[in-house]
Amino acid sequence: MNQREKEEYLREYAILKSKGKPFFPYAVAKDSVMMVFVMAIIITMSIVLGAELGPKADPTTTTYVPRPEWYFFFLFEVLRVIKPPELVPFATIGVPTICMIMLFLLPFIDRGPERRPERRPIATASGILVIAAMAYLTYMGAVAGSPNSIDMVVPANLEKGKLVAAQSGCLACHMIGENGNGGPGPHLTDIGDKLEKGAIRRTLENPTAPMPSFRNLPEDKKSALVDFLSSLKGGTEAG
Repeated sequence: MNQREKEEYLREYAILKSKGKPFFPYAVAKDSVMMVFVMAIIITMSIVLGAELGPKADPTTTTYVPRPEWYFFFLFEVLRVIKPPELVPFATIGVPTICMIMLFLLPFIDRGPERRPERRPIATASGILVIAAMAYLTYMGAVAGSPNSIDMVVPANLEKGKLVAAQSGCLACHMIGENGNGGPGPHLTDIGDKLEKGAIRRTLENPTAPMPSFRNLPEDKKSALVDFLSSLKGGTEAG
């Protein structure tokens, strides 16, 4: 924008501003009416529809899966993507802070007077990228499998081993069916095709770092876990 265009823009802006209405009380009044309207809808829905209540909280359970509200699913997924413990502060504090700073700086970076999206490529591209990233991360966080349960149908004799696998931290590093994380450990959905029972037991007792050892796991649980893992075959359900 050259000097002439800038002066013309400022002159037109001054004329339009002189014909307009002040923010207070006109815009404030409109916003207040809209807020009252929205609040009335929320109160009406809460009275008519009520709120869904889950079962009574059990502080002794080991199977409870804490989940954030849906509007925090994107941050929940960021924590799943950034796995190293030393980077957790960066994921929880650094990433949101950096994004907020960039949001505040955007008006200072793109200072053009144009309002049409195609004439403001920086603001338009930034908005589209942010919305797309948050939408994708929100979806991935919403469909993420439980970290301590395995949604897989198994015979009754393998249920105990499936429960041990779900509650022993296996899903923190491995995928079993649709549950767990895709790394750093390999997928275990078809581990029965690759290793015999003896090899699975040896791996549990003498694993390669960073996998922890299950040497001290009670024998009945260890045997149930080995039976379950050895039953996992590619293309079929366990058992």
